[in-house]
Amino acid sequence: MTTARGGTVTGRPDRQAMQRAVRDFLVAAGLDVRDPNLVQTPARVTEAWADEFLDGYAQTPAAVLGERFPVSTPSDREVVVVTGLWFRSMCPHHLLPYSGRAHLAYVPGASVIGFGRLAALVDCFAHRLVLQEELARQVASALMGELGSQGAACVLEAEQTCLRLRGGEQCEAVTHAEAYEGVLREPGLRAELWARLGKRA
Repeated sequence: MTTARGGTVTGRPDRQAMQRAVRDFLVAAGLDVRDPNLVQTPARVTEAWADEFLDGYAQTPAAVLGERFPVSTPSDREVVVVTGLWFRSMCPHHLLPYSGRAHLAYVPGASVIGFGRLAALVDCFAHRLVLQEELARQVASALMGELGSQGAACVLEAEQTCLRLRGGEQCEAVTHAEAYEGVLREPGLRAELWARLGKRA
């Protein structure tokens, strides 16, 4: 894949280049990189970003969802719901973190997955540079496509650092993003889902 400027996107971090970039940033900010507190900063920042904040680029939904378990009598009305999955991600606009709770639902097709795999699916997309709105869409779409589900939904509630600490400093603000696929777009099933979440449709 190439960027608009023609650069190649590999999905694999160049750690040495990342360290140089962090050091250059500190210097450009007018800081003395010989300061004992900053000497190891380029290496620490690189490790955090490569191994924790951007490791989702090396994962695929199919792999993280893992083993599927067959359903004996599939139904187009039964909903699997898991609420309160903690997640964290990075906003691509300011490279600032946001975190919160993810609520996932899907209508099983021929198979289901382990509940823990739903958290792994969220992390697969969240550990990238992604807007909260797009993150919800990606998770719901993957649930629908990878499981052959009749419907899927992802509701994200988050605290956005760029909203809470910048500009108007809305320190109490909570942002919400929702995405629905298939039969969960129907008002009836959506209302059932929201009832499970203790909210209004």
